[in-house]
Amino acid sequence: MTSDTRDRLQQAFVLHRRDYSDTSLLLEVLTAAHGRLPLVAKGAKRPRAPGAALLQPFTPVFLAWSGRGEVRTLRRVEPAGRPVALSGDALYCGFYVNELLMRLLGRQDPHEVLFVFYQAVLEELAAGTDLGSALRRFELRMLAELGYQAVLDREANGLAPVRPDRIYVYSGEQGLVPSVASGSDGAISGETLRRLVAGEPLRGQHAREARTLTRRLLAPHLGERPLRSRALFKARRATGTTRAELVAEPADVYSVAPPSP
Repeated sequence: MTSDTRDRLQQAFVLHRRDYSDTSLLLEVLTAAHGRLPLVAKGAKRPRAPGAALLQPFTPVFLAWSGRGEVRTLRRVEPAGRPVALSGDALYCGFYVNELLMRLLGRQDPHEVLFVFYQAVLEELAAGTDLGSALRRFELRMLAELGYQAVLDREANGLAPVRPDRIYVYSGEQGLVPSVASGSDGAISGETLRRLVAGEPLRGQHAREARTLTRRLLAPHLGERPLRSRALFKARRATGTTRAELVAEPADVYSVAPPSP
């Protein structure tokens, strides 16, 4: 990564923001060309600060920055399209996606394909027709892009294809192992796996099984610290938290600890 991109506008989204001094913001952004990186937006909290209103999650922007340290200084911000309109459960799903990227994507680790996947899942969430299926697709795409792809169309021996009429349990060491008990912990039907691989909608039992599976796939990479966005989702159901309150959450909104390089 070059030391100075002051004059090079880069396509990006803000993943997270928090106060940094009385007048500035510390941003974590996802860029198409440079991956995830931290930027200081000096003076962004001042009234009428140029471009400050664009520095919100789910708003496509063009950014330019400068500096040589780990945390760079934002120099320019311009709109790159209309904000993605997320509301209700879709908004909380969006913050969940942002938290996954904050927890799993190392800083300055470019993944241009993942940036495209991120844009796609935001549009799917905005459509609001099948939030669970959209999240499962993104989770699997993200894991594959980061080098953690799970084989979901073949049994553990690598030879026999998954059968829709069978029940499986996913083993991190072996893969999909046939099971005789449909009610066993983590059991997933071959039909659910078929739908996941094909990118088909997930409903009812298939949706529940797919969610359990992707949580198992994500768990080794997320560690023991729980996802803050899941707690926020539960709090929303209980108290009706607003978008404004979410954006203004304190620094630990995602319980973020940057991944090791």
